[in-house]
Amino acid sequence: MPIIRHLIVDEFGTFIRKHSGRLQVERLKTGEKLTQAPLIHLEQVLIGSNGVSISADAVRACAEAGIPIHFMSSRGTPYASLVSVGLVGTVQTRRSQMLAYHDARGLHLARAFATGKIENQARLIRYAAKYRKEKDPDLYQELQLLASETLDHLAEVEQAQGSRVDDVRFQLLSAEGRAAQKYWAAIRLLLRDQMDWPGRRGRGAKDPINMALNYGYGVLYGQVERAILLAGLEPYAGFLHVDRPGKPSLVLDLIEEFRAPVVDRTILSIVNRGMGIETDDQGFLTQETRRMIAERVLDRLDRPERYEGKRHKLGAILQTQARHLATYLRGERETYTPYLASW
Repeated sequence: MPIIRHLIVDEFGTFIRKHSGRLQVERLKTGEKLTQAPLIHLEQVLIGSNGVSISADAVRACAEAGIPIHFMSSRGTPYASLVSVGLVGTVQTRRSQMLAYHDARGLHLARAFATGKIENQARLIRYAAKYRKEKDPDLYQELQLLASETLDHLAEVEQAQGSRVDDVRFQLLSAEGRAAQKYWAAIRLLLRDQMDWPGRRGRGAKDPINMALNYGYGVLYGQVERAILLAGLEPYAGFLHVDRPGKPSLVLDLIEEFRAPVVDRTILSIVNRGMGIETDDQGFLTQETRRMIAERVLDRLDRPERYEGKRHKLGAILQTQARHLATYLRGERETYTPYLASW
């Protein structure tokens, strides 16, 4: 039986049940067994389609083993996660998190998240540019310029004036937005065979590349939320992103420093290697494409990267960043530094 760490269930009409220390996925109509995942190796379950059922026994087995179950629409919108109540029963960290919103800690974190996003966007451009230096010097120079222009907006982040996060949020988001314009202009240049790409679009996008990016962000979202919960933090109380009912602001904050190195780099690789992003008759990503994206994003999180003087898997770095965030909020750490990809 193969070792499965990430169980992805994305076929309509399937059922997940517990059977002898493993999760078993089968077709409801025929009873055909599609896959089996021993609980001892499993790290998460990702349900990415309508028409998937899961038994209470399977949910309980996952909860007892500390295995989260994430639910996501076929467009990549995360809409639910199931985690063990034992993982989120913290008090001290959450009290500190709420208080930090009103003092300099909240301001520091908002700057850090914005800085991490912009820095990593520029680093991805330069990483991609270096492979064009010899074969396309003009493109190399143009990418280098766009990377520099992206980084120029860091000065606005550093100079934003205020004593709490509410005073500077608009300034930070404005700097982020203008940096993103340069970044996505560079990505457009890197997608040379996709000249009709309309540029970055969020939810509701209808072109394959934006749908692929959105789906990848949805997969990453579940990983960030899990890291936040395991660190004892409240996912709905953020700093850079404004609080709204039903909006997981802290997840949206922390995910910023990981979007470029995890998802954008993965989708760039998929497109430029000619691995087709296919859509169905209704214009949505096919099941095969959604699975390919999920597998590659999760595989990227398994890749080692340099961090704090050693090499660690990106997924472990993400968890460590969440823990650093918690210790900073509790006053056990002097500062919070965003993760910067070492490209």
